[in-house]
Amino acid sequence: MTLPFQNTYSQLPAEFFEKTPPIPVSSPSLIAVNDDLARELSIDPAFLRSEEGLAILSGNTIPDGAEPLAMAYSGHQFGGFSPVLGDGRAILLGEVAGKDFQLKGAGRTPFSRRGDGRSALGPVLREYLVSEAMHALGVPTTRALAAVESGEQVLREEPEPGGILTRIASSHLRIGTAQFFAAHQDHENLRVLVDYAKKRHYPDLTDALDLLRKVIEKQAHLVAKWMGVGFIHGVMNTDNMSLSGETIDYGPCAFMDRFDPAQKFSYIDQQGRYAYQNQPYIAQWNLSRLAEALLPLFDDNQEKAVELAQNELAKFPEIYEPARLKIFSHKIGLPENSDWELIQSLLDLMAEQKADFTLTFRALAQGEEAFLANFSNPQPLRGWLTHWQSAGDANLSLMKSTNPAFIPRNHRIESVIEAGKKGDFAPFHELHQILQQPYEEQAGFEHFQETPRPEEIVCATFCGT
Repeated sequence: MTLPFQNTYSQLPAEFFEKTPPIPVSSPSLIAVNDDLARELSIDPAFLRSEEGLAILSGNTIPDGAEPLAMAYSGHQFGGFSPVLGDGRAILLGEVAGKDFQLKGAGRTPFSRRGDGRSALGPVLREYLVSEAMHALGVPTTRALAAVESGEQVLREEPEPGGILTRIASSHLRIGTAQFFAAHQDHENLRVLVDYAKKRHYPDLTDALDLLRKVIEKQAHLVAKWMGVGFIHGVMNTDNMSLSGETIDYGPCAFMDRFDPAQKFSYIDQQGRYAYQNQPYIAQWNLSRLAEALLPLFDDNQEKAVELAQNELAKFPEIYEPARLKIFSHKIGLPENSDWELIQSLLDLMAEQKADFTLTFRALAQGEEAFLANFSNPQPLRGWLTHWQSAGDANLSLMKSTNPAFIPRNHRIESVIEAGKKGDFAPFHELHQILQQPYEEQAGFEHFQETPRPEEIVCATFCGT
């Protein structure tokens, strides 16, 4: 079988990328193929499982029609600007069925700096599980097509098995891509980027201001969805926010167990910049950086361009807050225009008593006893239940379709990774299967809903570079 590659990105000016072939690995082996996604891309899953398919997924063979490259971009990383970042451990082979087909962990590129361009096995398993769980939860995201064990060791704090992820995305265009050309005062290529982004994602848009407006809308809805499932991205740098509005770059990401608005997981986020409660504010901050990059295209008069940008950025909370209200209203079974104070008072009680975010909302549809069991001191919750019940008849089916029973809990992922390092991928496949139906009760797997025991709590996650 020949994969039907297109290569629109490689047809852009040379400043957009560096042509870079994957570096072969010694003895790759297949861990997983996403059959459903393969079929969506008109790829035969059996081909991906063949020796020829494995050679492509491991970077050992460049398929016919592919033009491998590493994309150039800049980025604000934890608030500090780096004018040149780029794909340091990811190589774009091209597009299949209009989607980017990228190998993550495929070897050093011109943007790797001092890195090896490889990925440890753990981050590959984590991104596969979490990105596919996000898709099943209804959150816009990049997808995982395949996971491969490289057969080689990578050196992190200690030697670890290596892995390669095949990532599928609507595109890998980022806020940092626009920043790259703005930082180099390259307005010509900035226009090329805007035209390309419009063609790839938003063909009905007319100009750069339209693009900014659409990305603001997409990101506002995306972050509202993150908040609704208790997801913490962990590294919301501008190079990790896509112009398509998909969740991208699952590094030190995690789902909350007990509810804490200040919860963070990334080991390097010592100040909590990207904590759960900060995500909408950071999203708007990042979008402001996109607006700055695109300013020369809004109007020749800088003062007028700034005014136009500010008018659009001011709309972020006007989009985000109703989107968040709708999601959380549905989580408690009420119409989308419910009283936010009722929701906030529940969140405050959950934070005060360290209740589990996922289980508490799920239990609300299961009756008063099940709900109160999530709290060490149920008395204050009785008053909240009275207010909730007086707000109207709750839609229990809506609640069950909005509040998942299963999420990729951190301790479960860590258990999967540890087993994978020993060559046992049965726990990976089991967890992946469970996470594909997150809103359904699954007999025999109830223990996968459980919160971690004290010794299982994961306090910090890492990006794997």
